[in-house]
Order: sequence, then structure tokens, then C-alpha cells
Amino acid sequence: MAAISKKHNKSPRWLLSSIISIFILFTILTFFLFHARFFSLQTPSPQSSWSLMHELQSYSIFSTTSSTMKSMVHKLRTSVTFLPLKDLRYSNAALVDHTWFMSSLYDTHQEGEVQYQKFPSESSQGRILCIKGNDTHDGSWNYYALAWPEALPYNTTFMKGLTFVSYNHYSYENLWHGLSAMLPFVAWHKMNNCSVLPSRWVLYHWGELRFNMGLWVGTMMEATFDGAQKIERFEGPESGPVCFENAVVMRHNEGGMSRERRMEAYDLMRCKARIYCNMSSLDDRGRGVPVIGMTLFLRTGPRSFKNDTAVAEIFKKECDKVEGCRFKVAHSNNLTFCEQVKLMGMTDMLISPHGAQLTNMFLMERNSSVLEFYPKGWLKLAGVGQYVYRWIASWSGMKHEGSWRDTNGEHCPYPEDDRRCMPLFKNGRIGYDEKHFAEWSRRVLADIRTRKIHQHASTINATTLPPTTTTTHCACN
Repeated sequence: MAAISKKHNKSPRWLLSSIISIFILFTILTFFLFHARFFSLQTPSPQSSWSLMHELQSYSIFSTTSSTMKSMVHKLRTSVTFLPLKDLRYSNAALVDHTWFMSSLYDTHQEGEVQYQKFPSESSQGRILCIKGNDTHDGSWNYYALAWPEALPYNTTFMKGLTFVSYNHYSYENLWHGLSAMLPFVAWHKMNNCSVLPSRWVLYHWGELRFNMGLWVGTMMEATFDGAQKIERFEGPESGPVCFENAVVMRHNEGGMSRERRMEAYDLMRCKARIYCNMSSLDDRGRGVPVIGMTLFLRTGPRSFKNDTAVAEIFKKECDKVEGCRFKVAHSNNLTFCEQVKLMGMTDMLISPHGAQLTNMFLMERNSSVLEFYPKGWLKLAGVGQYVYRWIASWSGMKHEGSWRDTNGEHCPYPEDDRRCMPLFKNGRIGYDEKHFAEWSRRVLADIRTRKIHQHASTINATTLPPTTTTTHCACN
């Protein structure tokens, strides 16, 4: 009996101890689950920053724990640190390394691929990008921060979908500079099998908000990304930040990309532009005599030819000597986007002065030829920027056939290699050399004709048209 009595005396204490142990274990488990969800490196599903607290509050027994968690979330929300989009400490090296735009963050970069930042990601520890401010005059008054999706700053506007954030050190209006800023987004899009389209664009120039792309650039992006592109203006409440469900940031243009990857991006844009402009085929290439399209692409004002008619006569004369050669004269300032796409699609030999209109060259077929012309003074004084169209020719798979530089022009009172001469030479006009132009075009035409004959022979007996003449599908993987 004594033994039995002793056993019954221990039972209540054992039961109480078990209840307490279970309570403590359950509390720890709940805290661990919240902690794991809150600080997970995986991207959480979009929800309000208080949703997790609401779940915990449904269990009254954990009211103390819920209060603690609510306090933690509050502290995280108020501790989000916003930094200037434009870091003035790097104003003397604005494009170096990780740049003065979002200077505290580094890019993701695999050799040969586009450089980018993705939010949320493993490198951001699951945090998303937030931006505060819409100043159009001083980028140091616009700010950025990273925040946990469950603990966004107060008064936040949450934007769902994919946001493309672009930094351009130059201009979105200019064909070349605008396209250079857009190309990395096209490359990233292709790298991800074109699986997700952007819901919006946020454009920055020196950290200052911009609201427009140039018409040509904007239309190219509309064609590439299957519809009109929304450019964010942040016209909502000015007091609160904007946070993005998903964001991709580019700030190095095509820097770091291999030639192969650049060519793939240009191929995608060319293909998309042809679909957009309803080009089911280029012309009658592949049937009969191979066609060679020669286009004199003129500009007006600075860096135009002094005598367009004389230049046109020289090249037309050489074209007329070659069977199947078709000569056209076009002006870059009076063609619509689709007219330019169709013109370049029919061009195998592009003849044009140095200028933004040459950006159209990637719309030609690969291995097409480009002839470029400069006014006096550019070789010594214009710097590396004068070679951008030689670069784009290489990056897009074209053949830059050389340049002609006029030795006649404005007289400079200083030595011609003096920097003070460049304002006189920059917008100079271009003359012509009949003998040189004729021999130059004759050589290039011969090379093009040989290549076209080989292409024609390889496709003449094919059961389908060559891949370059159909544009119903664009490869994205």
C-alpha cells in the first residue's frame, strides 16, 4: 500500500511537468517556424507585412510571443536604411566598378554574360528593392534601400510583377545611347528564355528620374517585349517609398558581355522587329539571281554630305554594273520605325555618315557590310566614341568595311590636333572622293556578290525558304 500511495503522489507532479514541457516545446517550435519563414533566403509570397502577425494572434495562448514578433517587425520596418541613388563620392569615376548609381551593391556577373542585379535573390538575402523619391534634377535626392517583404517600410506602395530599373549615363532619346541601355535587358530576358515580361520600366539618368525613351528606342522595346512598355512616373503619394515584388537593375549597358551573347541579343531584337513590322519575307531572295541591296542612308545638318547627289551617283553607277544590285537613297529623318526595319532588311551594303542613324545596321542580315564617313578632324580629336559603330557592327555580326575621313573642312587657328579645334570639326560636313568611293564600293560589292552566290547555291534546292527569310518565331533559348 505504501508503494502504491507513493506512486499516486508522483502522478500529479509528473502530469504538470509534462504539460509545462509540451507548452515550452510548442512555443519554441512556433518561434522557430516564424523565424525560418521571416529570414528565409527563398522569395516569400506577396502579402502585407502584418500577415504573419495575424496568424500568430489567432492563438491566444501565444499573445506574449505575438507581441514580441510584432515589435520585431516594427523595428525592422523602421530600421530600413535609404541611401542616395547617386553617390557623389564617386562623381569622378561615375562608371567605374559598381558605379555611383546604387554604389553599395555589386552586380551578379558570370563571364561573358550580362551584368545585373536581381531582387529578391540569394545575394540580397531575400530582400526586395525599394525606391523613394522622383526628383528629375538631382539624383542624390532620390534614394534606394533593401527591405524584407514581411517588414516593408511604413506607407509603402507595393508594385507587383517584374520591374526593369535602368541606369543610363547618357541619353534615352539618342538611338545609340538608348539602345545601349536597353540591350542588357534584352540579353537578360533571353538568358531567362523570354519567360517573364516586364510590368514596368524605371528610367534613371545620373540618378534622376526620366519619363521617356526616344520614339525609335521605345518602339524597339515594344516590339521586343510584345507590347507597349509602361514607364513608371511615381505619381502616387510622395511621402512613402515604392517597393517592387521583383526587380532587375542594369547599370553597365552591354559591358562584360561576350560578342556571342551580344549577337544573340541583337538577333532577338531583329527578329522581333520584323514580326512587329509584319515582314513575312525579305524579298525574292532565294529565287532567281541573288539580290544585293545597296542603301545610301543620308542625314541632314551636322556630318551630312556636302553634295548628296554626287555621292549617290558614284555608288549607283557601281551598283548598276553588278547583276541583281538594287540601289536606294533614303533619309533617316523621314522614315517610320517599320520603314527603317524593312529598308534595313533589304540592305546588304549600308553607306552612311557617322551618326545615330547607323544604329539601324543590326536590322540587316548578319554579315552585311557597312561603309562609314567622317568630316575633317575626327580621327585625332573625337576620342574612342568615334568607333561605336565599328563596335556595334562587330557585336551584331556585321562587317565594317572601313571609314573614309575627309581631309578638307573648316580652318582651325590652332594646330589641328589641339582640343580647341574640335568644336569647329564636330559638326562639320563631308565631301567626296569619286575615285576612292568607286573603288571601295566595287571591292565590297564583289565580296557581297560572292557570298550571296554561295548562299543562293546552298538554298536553291531546299524544300523551304532560308531561315533568314521567315520571321514567324524568334529563338529564345
